[in-house]
Amino acid sequence: MKFKNVAATGAVFLAAALALSACSSSTSSTGSSTAASTGTAAAAAVVSTPDSSLTGTITAGGSSAQANAETAWTAAYTAQVKGVTVNYDKSQGSGGGVTNWLAGSYDFAGSDAPLKADQQTSSQAICGTGGGLNLPVYLDGVAIIYNLPGVSALNLSTNTLADIFALKITTWNDPAIAADNPGVSLPATAITTVTRSDGSGTTQNFSNFLSAAAPSIWTFPPTNTWPIAGTSAQKGGSGVVQAVGAGAGTIGYADHSAIGTATAATINNVAFSQAGATAAFTAGATTVPTTTGDLSQKFDYSKLTGPSIYPIPLISYQIVCSTFKDPAQAALTKSYVGYVASSVGQQIAQKNAGSAPIPDSMLTQIQATLATVK
Repeated sequence: MKFKNVAATGAVFLAAALALSACSSSTSSTGSSTAASTGTAAAAAVVSTPDSSLTGTITAGGSSAQANAETAWTAAYTAQVKGVTVNYDKSQGSGGGVTNWLAGSYDFAGSDAPLKADQQTSSQAICGTGGGLNLPVYLDGVAIIYNLPGVSALNLSTNTLADIFALKITTWNDPAIAADNPGVSLPATAITTVTRSDGSGTTQNFSNFLSAAAPSIWTFPPTNTWPIAGTSAQKGGSGVVQAVGAGAGTIGYADHSAIGTATAATINNVAFSQAGATAAFTAGATTVPTTTGDLSQKFDYSKLTGPSIYPIPLISYQIVCSTFKDPAQAALTKSYVGYVASSVGQQIAQKNAGSAPIPDSMLTQIQATLATVK
């Protein structure tokens, strides 16, 4: 099955987003029927109207998974708040984004994983005793992409997927892969497994899944750095996608918004879909706060089963300070993140980046947390 990125500058989508936003009047939950972000027209929209009088520059960076969404969010936001510039550096990846944010270089970090315990402690140096706040603003899925000439559709069970990435299955005609794909002619081609070489939230999400869903096979602890030598390690999600596309017999993982025209496998016979990712969030995500107002999420992967739930969701966060040293930057960052974490912001990401909408119930909690940021 193939997925294609949608250009983030689509005039129709942007115009629609701005028109929706123009109907908003304050940062609140309302009874509006425009909340398509939950997939139910009757749901209450989470509305956030930026203050058009704001001026200044927001500097951020990190998660490449958010890249297409950030481009669309920035275009829509700055069309309304013309005095504000938003600079988001996607080249850093989640690891680099958090590092730069902890160094005080960014107003917020984009990360596909929440702050670790030691990072939360370190954040108190720039954010006060409340530390950093992990706000889940972007929902996607980890896509398993492959390049196997002659095989246009491939299914992998959880255990087979774990065995491949643990380097225990080494050829494409292995009996386990054949059992997952009855009637498919599989070549004896050697498998080249492509992974990330840099610290990556996508790796973190994928290893979380493998550790929880196939613990007898994947015996490594969840991590944002690939734990096994012997793979083709590539910088960034784009590096993984390029390497898979360039070599026959390859398989790799990337956030689905970044895979372009690469072919993605189904996992347990479930293909990625926006609805499937949102269903996974609703079924299996639980808030596990590290500090007051924090909204870090943890998945119970045992609940992510069934034909309508995509089993490897990816949550990406915007990480902000609970207390900013500069009140002006606090106001700018709260305004932008509040817009992203609104029903309109989620529709923009859904239409322009192919992501899944965060449920409105969570968006309401994010708005409540932002109201406490100083």
